[in-house]
Amino acid sequence: MTAHTENEIVIDAPFTYVWTRTNDVASWPDLFSEYAAAEIIGQEGNTVTFRLTMHPDEKGRVWSWVSERTTDPAGRTVRARRVETGPFEFMNIFWQYEELGPEQTRMRWVQDFRMKPDAPVDDEGMRHRINGNSKVQLQLIKDRLEARRTRAVHISDVKPDNRRGGDLRTLLTPGSVGTTDGFCGIVLLGPGEAVAEHYHPYSQEYLVVVEGELRLDLEGVPHVVGKDEALLVPRNVRHRVVNETGSSARAVFFLGPLAPRPDLGHVDTESREEAAARVARELVDR
Repeated sequence: MTAHTENEIVIDAPFTYVWTRTNDVASWPDLFSEYAAAEIIGQEGNTVTFRLTMHPDEKGRVWSWVSERTTDPAGRTVRARRVETGPFEFMNIFWQYEELGPEQTRMRWVQDFRMKPDAPVDDEGMRHRINGNSKVQLQLIKDRLEARRTRAVHISDVKPDNRRGGDLRTLLTPGSVGTTDGFCGIVLLGPGEAVAEHYHPYSQEYLVVVEGELRLDLEGVPHVVGKDEALLVPRNVRHRVVNETGSSARAVFFLGPLAPRPDLGHVDTESREEAAARVARELVDR
């Protein structure tokens, strides 16, 4: 006989945000109260293998096990199983997400398991434990995710993105705080640095220079934007961002609306290396 539990909660946040935050296994110690550590062992495609370590119990014992977890973004479901089963003969887990509206998501947890004959608790005892703990953890996740949406995101919280050149930090996004209409961040460019030319098929870009001076090449036409000035980059307009001064520059950017998928948001028309070489030639030719 298989023991079975089902628990769910409605989180007042967009689906993309809930999906992104709850499937970032490495950050689970910040999301769940029961885990002291989550170590990623390996990942292949949408399947991740990881070790969870719990906080010491009342007797000082530390429990740890390895699990395997596969996400299905299209189906909005997750399936997981314990690889190291411990007291379980097996433990299979199913998560399901349902978008109830632009700012509301239902998350459902289903667990099917069977205890080993020599386990310290039987199926019914474990079912009772899991049901009780799932309600606690689901409420905690709801509270933490909802509170996180209105927290301040510092530039140091975000890893730099230099794929197109410069130092880009995207701060407020669908994944970080649950934005639904666009995203924003900061771009830092040292003297002679550039962000390679690209365009946005679905989004307008608004750029405000807050330190230094930048040159934006729109379809090859240069536009100098000084401190406290802003410039609009329309949809489908090729643009390159260049710092041709001897001082560092900093700008805030906002893009909206969102593309249907993140990978459709940017179309590159030159590489980072090509942009850097172009700027170097320009500076030499002055």
